Amino acid sequence: MDAYDIPAEAISSSEETIKKSRFITLLAHTPGAEAARAFVQRVKSEHPAARHHCWAWVAGAPDDSQQLGFSDDGEPSGTAGKPMLAQLMGSGLGEITAVVVRYYGGIMLGTGGLVKAYGGGVQQGLKQLPRQRKMPMQSFMLRCDYAQMSDIERLLQRFDGVTEESRYEDCITLRIALPHAQIAAFKQNLSDYSRGALALLPLDN
Repeated sequence: MDAYDIPAEAISSSEETIKKSRFITLLAHTPGAEAARAFVQRVKSEHPAARHHCWAWVAGAPDDSQQLGFSDDGEPSGTAGKPMLAQLMGSGLGEITAVVVRYYGGIMLGTGGLVKAYGGGVQQGLKQLPRQRKMPMQSFMLRCDYAQMSDIERLLQRFDGVTEESRYEDCITLRIALPHAQIAAFKQNLSDYSRGALALLPLDN
């Protein structure tokens, strides 16, 4: 799994009025579908008087098709959620949810007008959204002797790994995290260094 961009802000918002309807676009960093659902519910509770709360999300990595979702929330089918999702997918961002809140102004926009309003709102919001790079990591457990610790720290630094937790007892028990792209090379170097005595034990992330 390669590195990808995620929102650098927890929540970003923008607003425009189209033919007396008020459209509020909210973008949020949501790592996972559960966080995405929670954000949608939060927006609904904050705007209870709005006619529609349309949403779309790419809740995981940009290429993870299992983490996509969208809803027209009462608008004509295909006029809100899909164009919103198309904008998110085109951005290359992961872990992001868009909610567009519509306060109806009494003038119908038509199918094309709705697609433009919902998709355009997300497009404008994405232009203003700061990004940051996320490097997917996998966690492992590693046990070593005290004398080996400094060499392991050097190996971690070389392969962009981090120490998440350390326990010092008869031996040292480490919880480490490595970028997916570096795992194989780290394992090989660890085996070469310890002549096969040290091994990574996978953990459920």
